[in-house]
Amino acid sequence: MDRRGVVILDFGSQYTQLIARRLRELEVFAEILPYRATLEEVLARKPAGLVLSGGPDSVHRRGSPRPDPRLLESGLPILGICYGMQLLAALHGGRVDAARKREYGFAELKVTGDSPLFTGLGKSLRVWMSHGDGACALGNGFKVVARTPTAPLAAIADETRRLYGVQFHPEVAHTPQGARLLKNFARGICGLSEPWTMKSLLRSSLLELREQIGETGHVVCALSGGVDSSVAAAMIHRAIGKRLHCVFVDTGLLREGDRSRAERFLGKALGLNLKVVDASALFLRRLRGVRDPERKRKIIGRTFIEVFEREARKVKGARFLAQGTLYPDVIESVSVHGPSAVIKSHHNVGGLPKRMRLKLVEPLRLLFKDEVRRLGRELGLPKEILGAHPFPGPGLAIRVLGPVEPRLLELLRRADLILREELLAGGLHDKIWQAFAVLLATRSVGVMGDTRTYDHAIALRCVDSVDGMTADWSRLPHELLRKISSRIVSEVPGINRVVYDVTSKPPATIEWE
Repeated sequence: MDRRGVVILDFGSQYTQLIARRLRELEVFAEILPYRATLEEVLARKPAGLVLSGGPDSVHRRGSPRPDPRLLESGLPILGICYGMQLLAALHGGRVDAARKREYGFAELKVTGDSPLFTGLGKSLRVWMSHGDGACALGNGFKVVARTPTAPLAAIADETRRLYGVQFHPEVAHTPQGARLLKNFARGICGLSEPWTMKSLLRSSLLELREQIGETGHVVCALSGGVDSSVAAAMIHRAIGKRLHCVFVDTGLLREGDRSRAERFLGKALGLNLKVVDASALFLRRLRGVRDPERKRKIIGRTFIEVFEREARKVKGARFLAQGTLYPDVIESVSVHGPSAVIKSHHNVGGLPKRMRLKLVEPLRLLFKDEVRRLGRELGLPKEILGAHPFPGPGLAIRVLGPVEPRLLELLRRADLILREELLAGGLHDKIWQAFAVLLATRSVGVMGDTRTYDHAIALRCVDSVDGMTADWSRLPHELLRKISSRIVSEVPGINRVVYDVTSKPPATIEWE
């Protein structure tokens, strides 16, 4: 069997995303599935190994999450982390109880057994603990291979069945040698010797695209000019050539220069089949008077698809709709644990009508943002496209808080352009993950010259991140902030106040709406 990576079963840990990221940084493909995934669903991914994530539950609580029991007998190597380790112990005749002492933070781990999991790691490690329960007895062939002063069963192993468990979290930065442990599992125990690189990903993705689309199928691509849709388009274009038909919809909600950049770099430089459709009047008419951000997203999503379907009907043989959906879009829009609160609808996931006649092509669906940029470089996309900051599908509609009006959009465009110009001039644009302006749904009193003003306020949002799942606000130099504020207030009539957002994600989201 062609086993291509590691499947991670998510039991609700705040660190599940990190497990996948650490493995991918080791050039090992990793995919996250909900803990309810069946044996058939897991094996369909052709994994070489399985990781059981941590989680907030207690394995001895009735109704606590359990994996498909057949997975434990599948012969796949398994690594259980925290709750995952406790599951391995409990489901194989051991006992898990509330720990004598809850353990949160650093701990000194002593390796007491000879296990390939700890190859090259020495006998003493600094690790990060975060648990209330702990295994206190083992059964069915498991043995202890490491301990801490408060966790005598800190790592366990059944070498015969290749089942391993660690009570600590190797995926977090606070476990300095954790990446080596994950590498030992993926490379040594699971036998994944072939590196998962952007080059190998591109090669396999092109084959999958050609198989999915066929030799005669045509694809309509929702091209926004941002990183995601541009990389998706370039990949599909490489797979099927002129049978890709890119449609750029001017929604009237774009930033200054977005349309011309797409025409210049994607249409002319890359030679994509590009058609520009001006639907701004339709979008703005349907958004008139709408305040609720979720309603805005739904309206924009439905209108977007409506426009694409109309254009697709003009393309002979069009059977597919391509989108630049990313892994965080999927994760935030679809709850891993069943019915629960969705943070917000993404236009790529939450706005699609059930009646849509086009089949979806989403070649980036399993990638994080930084991986998409690396793939774009592999495809030869220009820096002007790959260096663009993320821009949401609903565009400026969710950066004008409250009802969307043409006059307000113009104020926001001019302020946003000034922010981007100053970041470029200061050499910070490429160091910041995302930067934008938000027009607040409030007005404030000001003084310009000797005249009282009562005008709009702009909030600046600049964040540092890797993939958008978490983010921290960027510490811009005060002098740069002063210059940006001064230019906006001086050059954009109608704005008399500028504020800077210093909230991380979580608790906030990156966008305001």
